[in-house]
Amino acid sequence: MPPTSPRTTPQAATPANDETLCELARTVGGALQRRRLMLATAESCTGGLVAATLTRIPGSSGWFERGFVTYSNAAKMELLGVSAVTLLDHGAVSEPVVREMAAGALRHSHAQAALAISGIAGPGGGGPGKPVGTVCFAWAALGLATRATTEHFAGDRDAVRYRAVARALAGVLDMLRDWDLPG
Repeated sequence: MPPTSPRTTPQAATPANDETLCELARTVGGALQRRRLMLATAESCTGGLVAATLTRIPGSSGWFERGFVTYSNAAKMELLGVSAVTLLDHGAVSEPVVREMAAGALRHSHAQAALAISGIAGPGGGGPGKPVGTVCFAWAALGLATRATTEHFAGDRDAVRYRAVARALAGVLDMLRDWDLPG
């Protein structure tokens, strides 16, 4: 499936705060728990912030299976099985890479659903075609097609990371709704 076009999301207008993220995490946890699904995360630019946000919720062990923090390309390959060819052809911040990260998170866990994030939080690292604030996401569930998108978030490093967490969690809810998983 070809990559989708990058877009600037409404979340880029206002930074997500801790309470907003916790409320979103509670909603995700409830949706997963109702469906008796476990979630795994594969994170790069967020450095485990999604997993940390999810595990702030009491009872998260009932729906959060594990998190992979794969900041380097070597970690992406070793822990998640991301192909060196994919990394070379597309770069770490790309939809093909996050698709492989999400698939690897499912393959190397006991979860039925996964999300993956890779991006450029800044202040450096951006370039033509991939400016600071570019973040790629993928969501996968066993037996279903993986979805991926690229977003552009405004703000400093923390703002980009927090907005990425909010988008990743919202994407889990979209996946559960759109793919009409039982529950």
